[in-house]
Amino acid sequence: MRSQYSGTLDPATKELFQPDTLALDEYMSKRKSRVLGPEKELMLAILEDAVHCFQKYIFAKYSKERAWFNDAEAWLMLMDDSDRDLFSFVNICNALELDPSYLRQGLIKWKSRQSQSEIKRRV
Repeated sequence: MRSQYSGTLDPATKELFQPDTLALDEYMSKRKSRVLGPEKELMLAILEDAVHCFQKYIFAKYSKERAWFNDAEAWLMLMDDSDRDLFSFVNICNALELDPSYLRQGLIKWKSRQSQSEIKRRV
């Protein structure tokens, strides 16, 4: 089948494919802030594991898996988060420049949608 593409793009489309012009120092400063050190990689792994357990085991039938969900939910939703605990949810989010409230709200909405879907599935 032959392509109908004529080889010309309108100006608005061409703009999408133009390279961004950033000074090298601007690019490097933005890139450096995105590289995680070992401590932040550990923090990210902890956060990822908690979200994974929260999502994977939401409807767990086995007690061990249900405990993983409960632990993850308790850690993610703990509102009285002590600043003294280096690996608290709030401290990890702050270290990774994430908004803990926004993340919590997203997880709560996700859980609500999953619960509604599960109720419909069982009916």
